[in-house]
Amino acid sequence: MRGLGALFYPWGIILQVAALVHFTRRRPDGYWLWIILLGGGLGAAAYLIIEALPDLSLLGNVMQGFGRRSRIDQLEAEILDNPSAGNYEELGELYWDQKLYAKAREAFDRAIAARSDSPHSFYRRAQCALALGNFTGAIPDLEHVVRSELKFDYYRAAGLLADAYARTGKYELAAPLFAEAVEHSTTPETLFNYAWFLKAAGRPAEAREWTEKLLLQKRSMPRYFERRERPWFRKGKELLKELGPA
Repeated sequence: MRGLGALFYPWGIILQVAALVHFTRRRPDGYWLWIILLGGGLGAAAYLIIEALPDLSLLGNVMQGFGRRSRIDQLEAEILDNPSAGNYEELGELYWDQKLYAKAREAFDRAIAARSDSPHSFYRRAQCALALGNFTGAIPDLEHVVRSELKFDYYRAAGLLADAYARTGKYELAAPLFAEAVEHSTTPETLFNYAWFLKAAGRPAEAREWTEKLLLQKRSMPRYFERRERPWFRKGKELLKELGPA
């Protein structure tokens, strides 16, 4: 038995190390850490199958990234001869996919300068500003989009504008817009932002109520969507701790 244990011993350690690395990077539910540490190689294997194996689909995004970079090079060359709004808009989308938010915002600037009748370009430029932490800079573009269509992107634009108002202290503008957004949209992002606003506005009981609504979504959400929305659930748990007991 001892010899058999010695045969499998290194692989259990390797599985635990691999599981811990993935856990640190992806930060799933905390109970998995105990399963990895106390369950040995078997617990680590269970974690890797349930939590890490689905992430292999992300390799497709990596391969797409090579294609996007090639297309970016091609568009950057084409724009020298044809600086059209369409080319700049596509370039902005590609930069956005690569998380090059400053470059994406500049591309959408040029797309809007060439043609200002596309709400999508204003929306994307606003999202770039938000990704860069510039809430004030995002407000005019989001206002433009919401004025043109309140339910743009299934009310996400309205929710983002309400959040930008809240983050810049304009609570009186944020409140009615959030009320409209959460009436039609229950995405984790919108629910978290609304709960954060309620806390910041000095309404802790309501903030706790909406944070709990956010966390309840996790129970009924399909696994794929739960993994995608995990950062919002994590933020929700942190917010609930900040709010303290009811």
